[in-house]
Amino acid sequence: MSSPSGTVILGIESSCDETAAAVLVDGVVRSNVIAGQEVHRQWGGVVPELASRAHQEHIVPVVHEALRVAGIQPTELSAIAFTQGPGLIGALLVGTCFARSMAQALNIPLVAVDHVQAHVLAHFIKDGEPRPAPSFPFLNLTVSGGHTRIVRVDGPLRMTVLGTTLDDAAGEAFDKGAKVLGLPYPGGPLIDQHARLGDASRYPLPLPSTQGYDMSFSGLKTAFKDLVNRGLANDPLFVERELPHLCASLQRAIVDVLLRKLSKAAREQGVLRIALAGGVSANSALRKGTLELGQREELEVFIPPFAYCTDNAAMIAMAGHFLHAEGHHVTLDAVPFPRA
Repeated sequence: MSSPSGTVILGIESSCDETAAAVLVDGVVRSNVIAGQEVHRQWGGVVPELASRAHQEHIVPVVHEALRVAGIQPTELSAIAFTQGPGLIGALLVGTCFARSMAQALNIPLVAVDHVQAHVLAHFIKDGEPRPAPSFPFLNLTVSGGHTRIVRVDGPLRMTVLGTTLDDAAGEAFDKGAKVLGLPYPGGPLIDQHARLGDASRYPLPLPSTQGYDMSFSGLKTAFKDLVNRGLANDPLFVERELPHLCASLQRAIVDVLLRKLSKAAREQGVLRIALAGGVSANSALRKGTLELGQREELEVFIPPFAYCTDNAAMIAMAGHFLHAEGHHVTLDAVPFPRA
């Protein structure tokens, strides 16, 4: 590859259990490298201390590989963008300290990125594939294991949170429901897989009633747990016999909550474009339901490729690209924040 003449951003992501690095040249992805952490599977969830240790092991080789694949020398970087939060504090510290040290060594600007906002900006990642990006304004439903938000987006750096979860995130509800069913971590994708063979109307679950665009999933999670416990009390093989139907019923309830709120927001905000982002946007029922909502209410729908839905560094670099262009840099004493 030839040496770049434009803006070159290195993005570093370490908010949870994936160490990732990506290189963008003038807003176009040249590399997007991710190292997962299988160690958490045996514990049924992410263990913060194990996550931070794994990040320490992975970050140097991951960044090295991202630069190698991109054909970029460290001295060619224009800026380094890192996830400042929200996330696990120990995991964030690894990425933050590495980014600070590298920026200082190269004497280049440092850009702090909000992880949840970066998910929204994943829609603007260019990688050579023909894919339309939403024009402004649009509404983005950001759904992951730790966050559930409806955001009005009026520009790359102009976002307004309209509604959020009052308790559990939708992704957490999927994973906790999977745990009740005895499915291994991460359970969300397995719920989706089994649900495709089930009857979603077999076990109706109560949908929470919340004001405005806010959502709630703790009551739904409790109702599902009670349903499973009652079934097991009468039949020890209840879960085994009814697994597809239980998965389909839980999935339908969670997706219904999300889409009802998104539909309400689009209608009341008068916005004609809706979008999905975050790890749970990979869920097939949510994708299908969002496309059907768009068709029914004549809304344009935008959903990123799977690679940019889960935690990745390309979205961090993309956010860094916009922030760097506007001169939003931080000093070398920047610290991470664990909560939004």
